Amino acid sequence: MMFLLLLLVGPAHAWVSLEDWGSGSVEGSVGEFGQCVCNVFLPDTTFPADRMENMQTSSNDLSIEVKLQINKVISLKGQLSVLLSELSNLTIRLEVLESGPDKYIKLEFELLRIELREFEALVTQLKLSLNFSSPAIESLYAEIRNMSSIVDQLESYDKSNLEVIRIEFAKLQKKLEKCQDDREDVSNAQIGSCKHRGILRMGKPIISQLNANLNSGYKYGGWGKDSSPVSGSEDMYWYAGAADTLFSTVTLYSDYYKLIIRQAYQTNQLYVAYKYDWRGSGNNYIVRSNALYYQYNNPFSMAKFNLTSATVQTKVLPEATTRFSYHYSPNQNLDFAADESGLWVTYATEASNGKLVLGKIDENSLELQEVWQTSVFKQSVTNAFMVCGVLYATRSVDTMTEEIFYTYDTNTDKETYVSIQFEKFQDFYVYLDYNPADQRLYMYNNGYYVYYNVKFRDA
Repeated sequence: MMFLLLLLVGPAHAWVSLEDWGSGSVEGSVGEFGQCVCNVFLPDTTFPADRMENMQTSSNDLSIEVKLQINKVISLKGQLSVLLSELSNLTIRLEVLESGPDKYIKLEFELLRIELREFEALVTQLKLSLNFSSPAIESLYAEIRNMSSIVDQLESYDKSNLEVIRIEFAKLQKKLEKCQDDREDVSNAQIGSCKHRGILRMGKPIISQLNANLNSGYKYGGWGKDSSPVSGSEDMYWYAGAADTLFSTVTLYSDYYKLIIRQAYQTNQLYVAYKYDWRGSGNNYIVRSNALYYQYNNPFSMAKFNLTSATVQTKVLPEATTRFSYHYSPNQNLDFAADESGLWVTYATEASNGKLVLGKIDENSLELQEVWQTSVFKQSVTNAFMVCGVLYATRSVDTMTEEIFYTYDTNTDKETYVSIQFEKFQDFYVYLDYNPADQRLYMYNNGYYVYYNVKFRDA
């Protein structure tokens, strides 16, 4: 006999048949009063509340994530609008510049503003290096702010007013250099004199600016002054830079101000297709007596490029090898240096097993007059320079610190291990050379012009 179980469900007392419960198991019997009694064994129909809760939590998390992504898209859209606006502005400025030579005045005013900001940065650095302020420094700040106001006012006038600004800039530059020369770390020895006992310490790095190419990718190169300038070129600066260790251009500037505003008076090309290839490699070149001394690329040799006649003279060093370079970068095989006593070159040979060899150069013939063998391994050295016949070799201490750790005195044939630490502007540098004409150490530091004042030990 088939039993029918009827259940009351909810307040409406809806009737539900046993068949509606699916595959439940039913057992029947007769009660003590003769009624039918049914026992129903139903499958587990418990509602999965825990899974529902997890689903709701996940849904909420996804909703929040979607909102965050939407906000990011909105933010990026705003940034894109700003960038498009700046691009449009640059396009307009370029069209103005291209419309006629007289429109270049706008560019010159922009450069002046850039230089004013650089002046302000230099004065700030000077103040920090001195650890105190002074009336002179405060006066410089006031003059820089005044110059900014003058630039804004004169921009609406004719181009002749640029000369007024240049004169004011020259005055400001001289005052800035005077403040720098008054610092404690400026040289205490007479220019050209070797009446001292070598380097005592280095001043703080003085950062002029990014290279003339305005390209941070130009990490290889050098800059500085002529170490023995001809008459009329005492204030001249030079610069050579490239994106790799092969360089082909040397640019000259009449003075420091022209270097800063990137107004060259002469550019020398060491390579002209189908005519000549005088290119060099490495970064350790110098300018002396209006000639560039550098490592000739092919064949590997010493080279002297006359900056006046644009002619080149080369000399092979049979013993020199290209197998050992300085620690920081490749192809730095011939390192030229100048000091109070003349012109030098450092290199390594197979016979020396990679240890530094130092040679004194005859500037006319490029012959080596004398050679000294050191005991320091070249690949452990980051760079080297000469002061008063003494070779100074450097190495890296950390990303912000360099150390002069070794010296070789050609006057006494004595070598010494020392520790003279100095600060780097940035970690990577490829050029470091001393200039006896102003007793400064010039560094090309990750694409930036940097120099140091040198303090000597008293005699």
